[in-house]
Amino acid sequence: MKATFATEVQLLSDIAKAFAESLNLEETLKSILILLDTHLKLHRGTITLLDPDTEMINIKVAHGLSERSKSQGSYKVGEGITGRVVQTGEAIVVPDIAKDPRFLHKTRSRDTENGRKTAFFCVPIKLEGRTVGTLSVDRQAARTDDFDASLRLLNIISTMVAQAIKLNKMVESERAMLRDENVRLRRELKTRFDVHNMVGTSNAMQEVYRLIEQVADSNATVLIRGESGTGKDLVAHAVHYNSLRADKPFIKVNCTALPETLLESELFGHEKGAFTGAIERKLGRFERAHGGTIFLDEIGDMRQESQAKLLRVLQDGVVERVGATQGRQVDVRVIAATNRPLRELVADGDFREDLYYRLDVLSVVLPPLRERIEDLPLLVQHFREKLGARIGKPAPAFSPPVLDAMRRYRWPGNVRELENTLEQILILCDRDTVALDDLPDKLQERSPEPGAFQLPAGGIVLEEVEQDLIRQAMDRSGGRIKEAAELLGLTYKTLQYRLKKHAIERN
Repeated sequence: MKATFATEVQLLSDIAKAFAESLNLEETLKSILILLDTHLKLHRGTITLLDPDTEMINIKVAHGLSERSKSQGSYKVGEGITGRVVQTGEAIVVPDIAKDPRFLHKTRSRDTENGRKTAFFCVPIKLEGRTVGTLSVDRQAARTDDFDASLRLLNIISTMVAQAIKLNKMVESERAMLRDENVRLRRELKTRFDVHNMVGTSNAMQEVYRLIEQVADSNATVLIRGESGTGKDLVAHAVHYNSLRADKPFIKVNCTALPETLLESELFGHEKGAFTGAIERKLGRFERAHGGTIFLDEIGDMRQESQAKLLRVLQDGVVERVGATQGRQVDVRVIAATNRPLRELVADGDFREDLYYRLDVLSVVLPPLRERIEDLPLLVQHFREKLGARIGKPAPAFSPPVLDAMRRYRWPGNVRELENTLEQILILCDRDTVALDDLPDKLQERSPEPGAFQLPAGGIVLEEVEQDLIRQAMDRSGGRIKEAAELLGLTYKTLQYRLKKHAIERN
């Protein structure tokens, strides 16, 4: 195994390159043995590793050996040359394996009767002072062989192998930690979004819990409906983490937050060069959610073009990246949510009817806070504890008069508005008990201002009366939708919808 200095340098350079190109230990070790053959004409080579549990030395990778021969190469510590090197931590060179009784020929891969001498080199692989395996090579011996030079080179390579093993152990340890952390976080999420941990005991919420438990076990598409701030996101999580897909990804997409130009790429992905700025291939959120659940929030705001592509996914389970020539099959459960009246959007031509029926397979309707006001004390207590920990000071108590004032308010922003209001109160209040004058102005109003308009909540208002009240509110607000909505006790989006429905123009 005589090698020139240039050959040795090139060999070591190529081995270093093999380390850099892959974190896969087996691939790296195979590359080393192949490089030894390429540069030094070594016909056979093995790298063995010691199993600390069984104390057996097994061939990890081999070059020039059949799979059968590789499987036979297993040694006890101290057994044969390989076992002896692991036991002593010292290299062994055998000039002629046919004449050395320590060579056991376990792999049955060498012909010792052809009249040619075969030299065998076995050097220890040491990691942090311990021998963890061996690097062995053999080749036809010649009188001009410089065994010392060959041993020196193999010891250098075995040191590099040890570093590769060390790096692999570190990577595997990191992966194991990440897997454990992932399992822990998923367990926490499953507990957090357990139906029994949701707040509210009203009849309306009991019906929601019943529906969640019913739909969770199915793979069918779920449509969650309710006003803004009622907790549609929470219900979507609860459905996923109580389903058989709980250990798989939960991917959320806010159809309002993403511009239409980006929504398609985010949902379905794109190929490199599909458009300006697409410098590399990107997996869409449907592909990232494979095996799990995708939550399409505010689905009512999705444009027609994206609706058509979403329909194909629901029908065929196929996504097509932007710029791709063919689709890819995905296994994804779809949960959608909206605060808009999809049936009316379908009637107005703003939402595809076929998509609507694909989405509304199973339906969960969340009540507004004003229709479950008996849950308010429980919600206040829940947010007191949560916000007190976040703010970093003891949360004051809420007296019965304060809770009564909060019950009288209609909470157009629902539970989200309640949480934001409570945070404001807790930050500003410097007493042990919240008093009425600690409440925001909106909660201190005991009755509507003189001349304010109110549309009956949940009642049926004649078209003419409703139109007249809306027009009066718009006149009083000078055409400002937000102020008119407050006068009517409606949300901004609801008034926008009714203005469009009745074809009422702003002043």
